[in-house]
Amino acid sequence: MKILLIGSSGYIGGAVSRSLDLAGHAVVPMLRPSSRDGGQRTGHEVRYGDLTDPNSLRVAVAAGIDGVVHVGAPLEDWSADASAVGAMLTALRPGGVFVYLSGTWVLGHSTVGALDESAPVAPARIVAGRHLVERAVLDSTRRGVVIRAGIVHGLGGGIPRMLVEWADADGRGRYVGDDSSPSWATVHVEDLAELVTLAVAGAGAGTVLHGVTEPSVSVKAIAQAADLAAGGTGDARRWPVMEASAELGADFAEALALTQNVVAPAARALGWRPFRPTIVDDLREGSYGR
Repeated sequence: MKILLIGSSGYIGGAVSRSLDLAGHAVVPMLRPSSRDGGQRTGHEVRYGDLTDPNSLRVAVAAGIDGVVHVGAPLEDWSADASAVGAMLTALRPGGVFVYLSGTWVLGHSTVGALDESAPVAPARIVAGRHLVERAVLDSTRRGVVIRAGIVHGLGGGIPRMLVEWADADGRGRYVGDDSSPSWATVHVEDLAELVTLAVAGAGAGTVLHGVTEPSVSVKAIAQAADLAAGGTGDARRWPVMEASAELGADFAEALALTQNVVAPAARALGWRPFRPTIVDDLREGSYGR
């Protein structure tokens, strides 16, 4: 299949591009028009479009594209994101697949038990409105699929890299939370990329998949592992949400302090078999160490 990939140059997008390539798909990165004369060489056919310009997206999706995988960073306006996604869906050929990468933050706190793909949304403030973009994909007349990724780690990147940098700067790890340690649902970036590839090949229209390998990992344990990755002794302190908000912004701090327990039965039923290291092992012994 010829797949238009949005976000191909990013942390997650690079892994997705490699996975799609290995599966035999023809990856077509979508680049911003400003890069047209920048001498970028991707090794692929490219298309040009801007998420703030729906007409450019319609042009990019037309003519020979079999599917779209959208792992690009969201815009600051969720209604603009919905407009961008809607433009691509209308331009995509009938029967084409559209895979949209969302995140588990749309589920909010896990208050009672584990949240599977049927759980209702209760978005954290930082992603309030993202569920409307999900709904546009799921309700479309194309083969729309939503993947909600947990906190992504691996290859030395993602939010865990930020925790390592905090530990390096402070001399010990830290994590955002109040009375108790929050917990994150997590996934290795290469396992997530393989789930995206499986979804392109076989997920049905209107499918929600949770890209989660570890349902609930103590963020204190993650911060302690980040301290080890930074050369410390494995110490970590709690950073109250109010204090963290002054530096990080209230919405981001609140999201980092979420307690989540998220499971992925629909993804497993699709044949997903993740096998990469856990987030703590990755920090302690893998891609984040000095």
